[in-house]
Amino acid sequence: MFKKIFSSVRQYKKKAFLVILLVLIEALCGTLVPFVMGKLIDLGIIKSNLFKIESIGIILLIITLIAMASGVSASWLAGRTSAGFAANLRYDLFSHIQTFSFENIDSFSTSSLITRLTTDVNNMQLMYAQLIRIAVRAPLLLIFSAVMAIIVSVKLSLIFIIMLPILGVFLALIINKAKPLFKRVFRNYDHLNQVLRENIRGIKVVKAYSQAEQETNKFDDAAHGIYKVFTKAQQIMALNAPLMQLTTNLTMLLLCLFGAVMIVHHQLQAGQLVSMFSYTMTILMSLNMLSMVFTQLSMATASGERISRVLDTQSTILNKKDAVKNLHYNELTFEYVNFSFNHTDNQLQDLNFTIRKGQTFGIIGTTGSGKSTLVELIPRLYDVTSGEITIDQTNIKDVDIKALRHNIAMVLQNNVLFAGTIKDNLRWGNAQATDLEIKQACQLAQAEEFIDQLPNKYDFVLEENGSNLSGGQKQRLCLARALLKHPQILILDDATSAVDTETDYKIRLGLNQYLPNAMKFIISQRISSIAAADQIIVLDQGRIVGLDTHQNLLKNNKIYRDIYESQKYGDKS
Repeated sequence: MFKKIFSSVRQYKKKAFLVILLVLIEALCGTLVPFVMGKLIDLGIIKSNLFKIESIGIILLIITLIAMASGVSASWLAGRTSAGFAANLRYDLFSHIQTFSFENIDSFSTSSLITRLTTDVNNMQLMYAQLIRIAVRAPLLLIFSAVMAIIVSVKLSLIFIIMLPILGVFLALIINKAKPLFKRVFRNYDHLNQVLRENIRGIKVVKAYSQAEQETNKFDDAAHGIYKVFTKAQQIMALNAPLMQLTTNLTMLLLCLFGAVMIVHHQLQAGQLVSMFSYTMTILMSLNMLSMVFTQLSMATASGERISRVLDTQSTILNKKDAVKNLHYNELTFEYVNFSFNHTDNQLQDLNFTIRKGQTFGIIGTTGSGKSTLVELIPRLYDVTSGEITIDQTNIKDVDIKALRHNIAMVLQNNVLFAGTIKDNLRWGNAQATDLEIKQACQLAQAEEFIDQLPNKYDFVLEENGSNLSGGQKQRLCLARALLKHPQILILDDATSAVDTETDYKIRLGLNQYLPNAMKFIISQRISSIAAADQIIVLDQGRIVGLDTHQNLLKNNKIYRDIYESQKYGDKS
């Protein structure tokens, strides 16, 4: 599981090995200190030998300084290395998510992916820092101290040799109980992020319906869910501290009793007993550090599994090695196309039609009839379940995805704009677009008029998702961005719903002038927006129930005629 995750260490591998080397030096020096201290007591202080006190004291000072320098350097490097590892891991995770199809994203949920990119990566960062610092230092201290303690006194060493396995069993039981609870904590974090995301996105609706109290209660329930599970996990982990304290006190008591007896019988010197105290404390401290590492490891393992699941997920939409890159885009054909989100119930059924270069197809239908889903199949945001979509008789599954999407521009129902200037957002359509081309696209999209009234005009800074613009203004900017792409296929999914009919008419007129050879799909609830289309697709429950011109559909298609009559009546009223 961790192999793919730890590949994100990359350029920080050398620093990680240097941390381990420094920790080794620190641990070695740290275990020499009690031994030298014992010699200082036995050979210098007890015998009142000033020369021994000075010489051994200097050695002790040098060892201590080396240990301190190594420890400080190791901590500093471990911090840099773990931060770099987390940055790489977050980049790898984000880059991999960018390859996902809509189906992949739907399987995880947006809030879950956000948690994995933030909380889970942070847990991995903490774990990695502890792994290269504490998880290396603690075993080394434990081993070195145990060896030195045995050298000092084999008999007294038996005390902690007996205590260690007992303590280890209890720690393993604690960690085993806590691990599944930490997994539940992260699932609850996903839910909390989902509640928070929905509330922020729908804050206007929340205010309009006076649902602030209900939303606050919903958030409180989600937060309390984390609190309950996390508290339960911490209650189990809290047993660790008193258990360590009990073991430490009991071990020190036994050392005092047996050590005193050995000193009385001249089997041990006072300095050696002091050394044994230090080594025993170091051993128990090492075990305590390891228990902390295992605690973090329990959390990190749960996070690692969630991250690995994302990294191991392959996009359901892949490029073929010999994919076609160059097409003329003379015609696009749907042949017996069926599509299902869950591979059981078809949302689209038996779709058959052909659109040719320069033609405009309108798409209309009842809510939930599959209008948006139909056009999302063209740039392969989803793949058909059966049947095929071809461009110039080439199945789009055989076309290079990047080349295909480069020739398609979409303006979706939800207008997505990014924080930055208007000009920066427009250049998403064409990074090399000149100021003149940007101005021309905005004129055709009927956006220039309101842009000229903004402070700094095209350099006006948009807030997140263009929240400082109206719905109609955002739609027109998204349309201008699509025009700058000079697409072979233009898809407008209810792209002018927030503008008045006159502006809508001017936009459609501009489209035909600016992109005369492009295939154009216009999804709209307003018949006036699609009446002039070469062909109009009428959808009902995922099926094409009408495909003809406006006039012929009025004569022959009841669903289309009903929509027309309802809008005509609405206009008169």
